[in-house]
Amino acid sequence: MAVHLAETTNPWGGHAWVTTDSPSKTVVLVDNRTLYQPATARTSRSFGNKLLHSSLFDIGILRDTLLPSLTLHSGLALVAYAAGRYTNRLETKDWLWPSAQVLNAWWSALGKRVICDGIPLSSAWAIVDRPQRLLLTGVTLWGSRLFWRIANRSVKRGSGKDDPRYEVTKKQTGWSWNKALFTTYLPEAVFQTLITLPFTAPFRHLAGSDCPFSSLSGGYAAVGQAVAVGLFSMGFALEVLADWQLEKFKEREKEGKESHSAMCREGVWSIVRHPNYLGDMLVHLSFPLLLFASNALQPIHLLGPLTNYIFLRYVSGDKENEHSQARRYSTENVNKKIDFDRYRREENAFWPDKSQVSNKWTWIVVGAGVAGALLEGLVTHVIA
Repeated sequence: MAVHLAETTNPWGGHAWVTTDSPSKTVVLVDNRTLYQPATARTSRSFGNKLLHSSLFDIGILRDTLLPSLTLHSGLALVAYAAGRYTNRLETKDWLWPSAQVLNAWWSALGKRVICDGIPLSSAWAIVDRPQRLLLTGVTLWGSRLFWRIANRSVKRGSGKDDPRYEVTKKQTGWSWNKALFTTYLPEAVFQTLITLPFTAPFRHLAGSDCPFSSLSGGYAAVGQAVAVGLFSMGFALEVLADWQLEKFKEREKEGKESHSAMCREGVWSIVRHPNYLGDMLVHLSFPLLLFASNALQPIHLLGPLTNYIFLRYVSGDKENEHSQARRYSTENVNKKIDFDRYRREENAFWPDKSQVSNKWTWIVVGAGVAGALLEGLVTHVIA
């Protein structure tokens, strides 16, 4: 039995997977290279036409990507909410944040094709080409590291103890578990639906592949993919270093060892106040960049990193974190509040200023990106 991709699309967008043993049927063998080849005359469409072709108004992407993703994330949000309400721990939404996104990526790439479309696992994996495998690898590395970090932090606090940020939240006037489902868990499911677009839509929404956003080929495409891997490596290294250095700082603080500041300002924490969030942003920027280098980027994919940036900066990232820190330090540790205010005056929250060019840790992170790109290229060369 052979697995094929039908030549024509259905009225709702996307393509139909079919199996056939009959030579009378007109089919083409599945080959994702056609999704990444530079287009010819059809790529001369204006930017406006491209944007409309793959916009939210494209009923295909609503049906085959956005609505299924929203259903998945909303269902998982209900489970996390039930667990959080039972344990009185709002941080269950944090456990869900990375795990749900990784699950959605793999479900879109393999699960849906195997379980819903009846494609054998080996054939489904064969359909996934190198750029898509890089996407899956990157999402899995990012999500697994973040999930381990969140779980490890929760275990160290012990049972019954929520994240300090959420203890403050739960004490606010008007907050209740009855409202939390609609003010926290389900809204975050919507954010996750949009953030996952760069690593779900390429597997689900094949309509519009005749109108790519880029048409790189040969060496340019290879360089673009290397830059994407390098950007991911920079972001990943930034997150790992930030968590490790903060953990070491807290250990010394518990041991009573003196430090020049009550705030962690060493290592990558000397670049910006939230290097972990900056690293997360770089990771998510690398996904559409990889699609661009692979001639698979559609404008709607850019909603992923844009939504992630909005969430990190203005919804639940550094804004929420610093608001919680300011309130806690004001009542628990006045000296730390003084150092915290000084830190806010002297360092940017998210994007480094130009003075960080002379910071050695900036170049250590850049070096990690170069190393990551070289390592990926070497591994690809060896297994090719």
